[in-house]
Amino acid sequence: MTQTTMIKPEDVKRLREQTGAGIMDCKRALEESGGDVEQAVAWLRAKGLSTAAKKAGRVAREGIIASYIHHGERLGVLLELNCETDFVARTPDFQQLARELAMQVAGLGPLYVSREDVPADVLDEKRRTFTTEAEVDGRPADRISTIVEGKLNKWLESVTLLELPYRDTDKKVGDLITEKIALLGENIRVARFERMAVGETADEQGSEEAA
Repeated sequence: MTQTTMIKPEDVKRLREQTGAGIMDCKRALEESGGDVEQAVAWLRAKGLSTAAKKAGRVAREGIIASYIHHGERLGVLLELNCETDFVARTPDFQQLARELAMQVAGLGPLYVSREDVPADVLDEKRRTFTTEAEVDGRPADRISTIVEGKLNKWLESVTLLELPYRDTDKKVGDLITEKIALLGENIRVARFERMAVGETADEQGSEEAA
């Protein structure tokens, strides 16, 4: 009996539902992982990372603008998701991904798409703040730079969309996009997003008047 014949159809189905990968990729992942579903997930992610790395430099000019309006119509998001061809942009998988990402922005409120989008002056200000905090706390001088970089890294993980956790899973939003790149065979990137909540401009005006 070969390893392939030992793969259970229900495990293939479960893996496909969990990752969105194709049936043949799921079977291969299970074969490579000895039937272990969790190891198969890791195998598919590694495969996706390899695929994504190869496609990262390819131009992605097509895509869609996705919108999400939260229940009660007091919070909304517009998000531009790009791919390489209009064909992929019209697929249900791509459109579902765009909506999922818009919902993530609505729910978690990131400020930037990735670390590369964070302005240098914002990073500098955060470093100064974390340095001051460490000094006030009496941390050893030779440890302050390490502490500051650790805090900065944690802050970046909380404000960049690609590093936020995807729902109640152990993967990040960036991992989800990587899986879709492997599934759809094209480079995919979040170009921009805008999150709006009722009352935000009123709060800003109130702060200006108080000043």
